[in-house]
Amino acid sequence: MLPRDVISTGSLILRPPADGDAEAIVRTCNDPVTAWFLAALPSPYRMADARAFLAKAEDKWEAGGAEFVITENGQYVGSIGLRQPDRWGAAEIGYMVAPWARGKNVAATAARAVADWAFDHGLRRIELQAAVDNVASLRVAGKAGFREEGRRRDAKRLRDGRPVDMVLFGRLPGDTVTGNEPYLPFFEAGHLSDGVVRLTPLAVGDAPDYHRMMADPIVAAYSVSPPGTLEDDERRCRYTGYWWVSGQRIELAVRDAASGAFAGHLQLTQVVPALGQAMVGYSLVREFRGRGFMTRAVNLLVDWAFANTALHRIVAGTEAGNAASQRVLERAGFTREGVHRQLFPKADGEWVDDVAWARLRGERPPR
Repeated sequence: MLPRDVISTGSLILRPPADGDAEAIVRTCNDPVTAWFLAALPSPYRMADARAFLAKAEDKWEAGGAEFVITENGQYVGSIGLRQPDRWGAAEIGYMVAPWARGKNVAATAARAVADWAFDHGLRRIELQAAVDNVASLRVAGKAGFREEGRRRDAKRLRDGRPVDMVLFGRLPGDTVTGNEPYLPFFEAGHLSDGVVRLTPLAVGDAPDYHRMMADPIVAAYSVSPPGTLEDDERRCRYTGYWWVSGQRIELAVRDAASGAFAGHLQLTQVVPALGQAMVGYSLVREFRGRGFMTRAVNLLVDWAFANTALHRIVAGTEAGNAASQRVLERAGFTREGVHRQLFPKADGEWVDDVAWARLRGERPPR
């Protein structure tokens, strides 16, 4: 059985819950973000529910688990707990942060401290699960020293009943906790813009526009994969934050800066830190073609990447017959490097050449 300790970490104090925490717990659980990702919570969440939670917290301690409230300057800022360890000394950690304390590293600091405390008391493994579109929780896992171990497809349901994939993380006593910044940081302002185009993370709400664009015959003709269903594209959009946090890729909606209308899709993918290299790929909605939108979008992303990441080289590939895409790359400062013969398969069974392009750090587009 774990001892009912008080844990001090930085400006935070973690202690067993008390009756006086009930009102703050009610406020936290009625927050829309909390309610969305913790679908098992009653909604609306009432004082009786908070009292039931406090009783269950007592039961959890008795059963061998742990439940803490997180406080700062004596005020409630969240809750964190461990389920009862299994026979092999593994336990799952869970947490929530009060809306008035978000953005202050509360969950990551508390999760790291509770894991360290649990290891000191003999646990051999701590697990953490986060919904694939819960970007804040995904970032907590990395900052607290947890390593991604896989994904559980459609493992849980959100508040609207939609099934959601869960990302599984684990931490062992000997794991090194670095707290390093991600290889691909988020945009500081949440978007990039030059006043004409605006780049924002691809969102679930973009799925219908993305789906229509990918079904366009001109886009489909140069796509390696056949068009997916709307459900496939919605699932893809839900992975945007996960891919970005984990350093795998950046998926963006290209928008008309004036109207906010969806104009296309731009991605930074095939990220290889050891080579300092990544690839750009893009598609544009028919009504926005011929207006220089994609050249502007590619320039925005490439300039940002060289200014904010360790990338040294950004590459692109275009089908030999795709003259419009090649003009985008030329105007964006890319240099043609060669041809990969018969790289792209076509629907009729033929294979076509790929023209390879690259832009290096320090190179600028022509004026």
